[in-house]
Amino acid sequence: MVKISLFSQMLSLIPRDKFERLVSKHSSDKHQKGINSWTHLVAMLFCHIGGAASVRDISNGLTSTKGNLSHLGVDRVPCKSSMSYSNKNPTPELFKAVYFMLLEHLSESHKFSRSGLSRLRKKIFLADASIIPLCLKVFD
Repeated sequence: MVKISLFSQMLSLIPRDKFERLVSKHSSDKHQKGINSWTHLVAMLFCHIGGAASVRDISNGLTSTKGNLSHLGVDRVPCKSSMSYSNKNPTPELFKAVYFMLLEHLSESHKFSRSGLSRLRKKIFLADASIIPLCLKVFD
């Protein structure tokens, strides 16, 4: 039995062929130094989900998963300077397009779960989980 991490399972929801088409369309890998757009996306998702506070945390965290990098579609761990360069010179058009591509892709593949939404009679409020650590620092 192969053990695949939860993070790898989440990344498998992103269709790589569509992602690569968006990379080509936006030419986001044209001037990249050291890492490609997929590695940058994986690193930023790892940062957000893992709660990394610095580029060093991202690099060290991905280094600790070195055996599983092939499951993530990453050839090598990005170094701190490559991550800094990618963050300094982002490609917002690409990530905006990726967001809308994922929204369309996931809503098409999960239409069955949307049918129950019409039966709800109360308002539903959703909160982004990233605000919880901020509130914990402010309030006891």
